[in-house]
Amino acid sequence: MKINFVCFGNICRSPMAEFIMKNLVEKVGLSDKIYVESSGCHATGYTQISSGTCFELSKNNIPFNPYRICKKFNGADYQSYDYIIAMDKGNFSDLKEMTGGDPANKIFLMMEFAGENRDVEDPYITDDYAKSYEDISRACAALLKRLEMEI
Repeated sequence: MKINFVCFGNICRSPMAEFIMKNLVEKVGLSDKIYVESSGCHATGYTQISSGTCFELSKNNIPFNPYRICKKFNGADYQSYDYIIAMDKGNFSDLKEMTGGDPANKIFLMMEFAGENRDVEDPYITDDYAKSYEDISRACAALLKRLEMEI
């Protein structure tokens, strides 16, 4: 099972989701069955994870690589993943466009897994990394339950 979390620039929400999910998967012993990455629809250059994301992950004892460089999602990535999870409706629309309309129905909105039809707010704009962490943690826990039933 391969998952790619996607936000705008791959510096805040999607890497936060990547490392939260990797931690959850490791804790239940499924690292050999569930592969997790993240990317951004508009990632550019060699930008590292935002300091706010690093702080929030550290505060919550989530292991992460602070030197990880952002990655850009492209249409060719579509075939490589079982789940492509957008952090907000803008990313969702961008992903649909990049993938020819999501013919295999692989693209989801993050908060759908927590039973909500809303965005994970962008902490780069709101500066509320704790709220993003809370939303992403709840959605990742629900996603893991779903994946455990599929494996």
